Amino acid sequence: MTGADTTEYRVARLRERLAADPTAELGVRAEARGDGVLLTGTVPTAGCREEILRVAREELGDVPLRSDLVLADATAPDHPEDLA
Repeated sequence: MTGADTTEYRVARLRERLAADPTAELGVRAEARGDGVLLTGTVPTAGCREEILRVAREELGDVPLRSDLVLADATAPDHPEDLA
């Protein structure tokens, strides 16, 4: 197996783990990029993001990991929307 094959295999296992994890964040994408892995998507809380990163580090081992995970803004609006 080449390095790229190994990375793709690890990415596939990571996707399976994220789907089966209690967080079950299916909106998170994991993609092999160059010699590393990129995580993208929106998560509801910082704790959820940290859990996803923990699982990713466990699964990927020494494969470089880049995270572009953003938090969903679930705060109430501070003013009413003007529809005029």
